[in-house]
Amino acid sequence: MLPVHVRAALLLSLAITPACSSKTKKARVEGEPITGAFTDDFERGDLGDSFFATTNNYQLVNGALSAKGAFNHPLWLTRRLPKNVSIEFDCWSNTADGDIKVEFFGDGLSHAATKEKVQYKATGYVAIMGGWNNSKSLLARRDEHGAEGVDLSSRTAPKVEVGKRYHWKITRVGAEIRWFVDDMNTPFLQFRDAKPLTGANQSYFAFNNWESDTWFDNLRITPL
Repeated sequence: MLPVHVRAALLLSLAITPACSSKTKKARVEGEPITGAFTDDFERGDLGDSFFATTNNYQLVNGALSAKGAFNHPLWLTRRLPKNVSIEFDCWSNTADGDIKVEFFGDGLSHAATKEKVQYKATGYVAIMGGWNNSKSLLARRDEHGAEGVDLSSRTAPKVEVGKRYHWKITRVGAEIRWFVDDMNTPFLQFRDAKPLTGANQSYFAFNNWESDTWFDNLRITPL
């Protein structure tokens, strides 16, 4: 038997150690590559093996995906994207800071180093609507804090309206990335990447979040 003082120290350490959800501890279950239309309406009780959660801040509530306070810990889809693709979904923010965010063609695993409020450099492309307290939207290659016209393209209007549901469509064909919001004829933002991110480690989609109360629904991914 352990000495009394050792047992006491062990019990104390267990009492103060934060609990970890199985969602963040489990290994990613690799899904099949997406070769046809993939859809997810989130009409179920839990995320299941279709997603790899790097934090506990994603939940399915009333048939939609809730993301709040994730601080750049993405929710990665475990199925690989086709090289040329259309990604569509509905999204909205219930807070005035807007900040609706996704990543695509990332590595399927990476996240911010800590749960503190620190900058994060993505492994893929990033689309953010109403970021930085609803002051701008951008489409970036890895670095959302990079240079305009080099790492990203951006705009300052419109702002995200609280509770308004938006329909996003993001496409990549070759070097051209286009992002549509509601108007499917005119890109909201676009970016031409001279060195497109491709390969097995650049083939995953993720929902992401900083602090705002954001929601997603009706995901549809289609090869082009």
